[in-house]
Amino acid sequence: MSVEQPIIIKRVKKVAGHGHHGGAWKIAYADFVTAMMAFFLLMWLLGVTDEEQRRGIAEYFENPLRVAMQGGDSVGERSVPVPGGGDDFRRQEGEVFAGDLPPHVLQEMLAEQEAVELDELKERIEEAIDLSDTLSRYRDQLLIEMTDEGLRIQIIDLENRPMFESGSPKLQGHTINILDELAQLLNTVGNRVSITGHTDAAPFAGGDAGYSNWELSNDRANAARRQLVTSGMDPNKIMRIVGLASTVPLDAEDPLNPMNRRVSILVLNRAAEQAIRDDGITGD
Repeated sequence: MSVEQPIIIKRVKKVAGHGHHGGAWKIAYADFVTAMMAFFLLMWLLGVTDEEQRRGIAEYFENPLRVAMQGGDSVGERSVPVPGGGDDFRRQEGEVFAGDLPPHVLQEMLAEQEAVELDELKERIEEAIDLSDTLSRYRDQLLIEMTDEGLRIQIIDLENRPMFESGSPKLQGHTINILDELAQLLNTVGNRVSITGHTDAAPFAGGDAGYSNWELSNDRANAARRQLVTSGMDPNKIMRIVGLASTVPLDAEDPLNPMNRRVSILVLNRAAEQAIRDDGITGD
């Protein structure tokens, strides 16, 4: 004889409202503490580093492989991630660190990577010329080529479309537009820049003893620098401003050809940058 089990009904009492907030506030608080820690770390870095070190840190985040391969005090021990030596517990079997390679191999790898980056910049500039209404109108005034020193961008005069006012470093409106477009593109690589001014061979009335093509070419290069910075290019990218007057013409057959009047912007490769730095040291 079976005994029927009684049916039990449980009443669940729901509390109106949200009750306590659970752990959501902890997550928000943790985010706040993390943000504050990052802020104070940034303030500390700005306080203990000089301009050159800050530029090195910025270059690391733009291109960590290049900075790591260059080595130096700013990037720590190249062969062991933890300074101080000893066994590297993070090294995986078969893994190769930059410091394990011979210096000439590192230099070759660095040069190859840099060549790829400059070639990509050249392609971006050429693509921008095709897509930009501003640059496409002045395609015949832009000469872009790879050289032993890096990527060279030349903005040249045409007979009816000069870059500057006659005998003056004052930029024409279309030259400003060209430099505006180039400034942002130059910021996409970590390489530094050299700017050179050139003139034709037409002399000034006062001759070389007064204000001459030497001063004019230098003033025009500097005017281009100012406009690039005004247009947003990082001023720390500028490494050299040069005026060569009419000594390096594009058209040697006709020294008065308007195309000899030009500004050359050279995106320096590492070897060229080092050569300029060494020249400055030995010239003291």
